[in-house]
Amino acid sequence: MVQCPSCARLAEPCLVCPQCGGPLAAETDGFTALGLSRKLVIDPAALERAYHALSRRIHPDRFASSPPAVRDASLRGTALLTRSYRILRDPVTRGIYWLELNGEQLNQDNNRVPPELAAMVFEAQEQLAELRDARRGDAAQAREMAAGIAERRAALAGLIDQARGDLQRNFERWDGGESERTALSGDLKAILSRIAYLRTLMRDVDRELEEPSAVTL
Repeated sequence: MVQCPSCARLAEPCLVCPQCGGPLAAETDGFTALGLSRKLVIDPAALERAYHALSRRIHPDRFASSPPAVRDASLRGTALLTRSYRILRDPVTRGIYWLELNGEQLNQDNNRVPPELAAMVFEAQEQLAELRDARRGDAAQAREMAAGIAERRAALAGLIDQARGDLQRNFERWDGGESERTALSGDLKAILSRIAYLRTLMRDVDRELEEPSAVTL
């Protein structure tokens, strides 16, 4: 229980006092901060509505002339609300946060290239290196290689979409109350690791595609 700085009544941890409507700014998890059930599958529209509604209720501008404790609660509550929203709106950061809430994290084993992606990552990096070399000596060849890398990008986008689908299914299994939490955690870590590597490779590809194809002197 926490004490409201506005009405001094005790309340369960949340951002808005249920008694007087003032900012409470209790330290709590992101789901509770946004008034959501602790479920991994979140309706984006519902998340947006909750965020904007709470933002209006505890915005510091509303409490500019209030006592210091109330202003402080408004500032801290707004910071927690914004942080929670940014974490939960993206399924990937939501999955990482979920692991943290359950006392787990992506460890070193999950920072290695996933075995199923190893060959593709090697081929893509080799392709990018060849493009960089071509740009130093053969503009026509560089343009041709860039076209091939654009095709590689489309394939990567498809793999990322597939991984996001796997992530959604993992979320549904968590929310469905499956008892084998160890397996679910392992599956979640593997999917998040796969998405991280695909995103990194996509950034490398995009960076090269933004470079001019002319020969550099």
